[in-house]
Amino acid sequence: MDLLRDALILVGGLWAGTINTIVGSGTLVTFPILIALGYAPVTASISNAMGLVAGNMSGAWGYRSELKGSGRTLLKLLPASLLGGVTGAALLLNLPETVFGLVAPFLIVVALGFVIFQPKLQRWVRRRAEARPAAPSHPLALTILVFLAGVYGGYFVAAQGILLVGILGVFLHGTMQAANAMKNVLVLGVNLIAAVSYMIFAFDRIDWWVVLLIAVGSLAGGFVGSLVGRRLPPVALRSVIVVLGLVALYVMISRLVN
Repeated sequence: MDLLRDALILVGGLWAGTINTIVGSGTLVTFPILIALGYAPVTASISNAMGLVAGNMSGAWGYRSELKGSGRTLLKLLPASLLGGVTGAALLLNLPETVFGLVAPFLIVVALGFVIFQPKLQRWVRRRAEARPAAPSHPLALTILVFLAGVYGGYFVAAQGILLVGILGVFLHGTMQAANAMKNVLVLGVNLIAAVSYMIFAFDRIDWWVVLLIAVGSLAGGFVGSLVGRRLPPVALRSVIVVLGLVALYVMISRLVN
């Protein structure tokens, strides 16, 4: 039974690392698996976020060529992401666990909504990009939205990548691949700073075996996503994410009712 549990977590990490690099929302694969296996919601969220850092690193490295020419903008936005990640992690660690248990189902619904409507969001972003003759300056609104996405990511992790791709696509002139590459670095920053916060302030709430399994799986998945993941049918990926998200939603609501 332990071997089956470990295999599920490892495969979940592999899948999450792959789709995080491509579109985001990998947590909607790993988080439901951990919840279904009986892990406490906050422990599952913390351990999952820490394990996915490895996949964030490999995914960001795989997309490094798409970052050419974006270094200055990235350096301006990264502090906002880091500050948001710290804020979100602080909320997760300082609010009662019962609050997360109540809020998490709503956050899953929000994340699933972004997954389901991602194609429409991307088409809207592309139309806006085509209508603009030149790249806009670095607006305050962009920084605030990136910060808020970081808060969301530091607290719950799931679908922050999709949020960021939409935000970057609206405010920055460039290809979707360039926005995705920048998203990978910003998400890495959020998860990394959140992981450091967890190790300092919530060491006893981390399940290190879960962290290791997800890290190994997501590290490989990040490379897979950056190399061949773009060939995978997006509809199939989204369908599985939605199904797993609904499973997590059912399990968490069942716990609240009981």
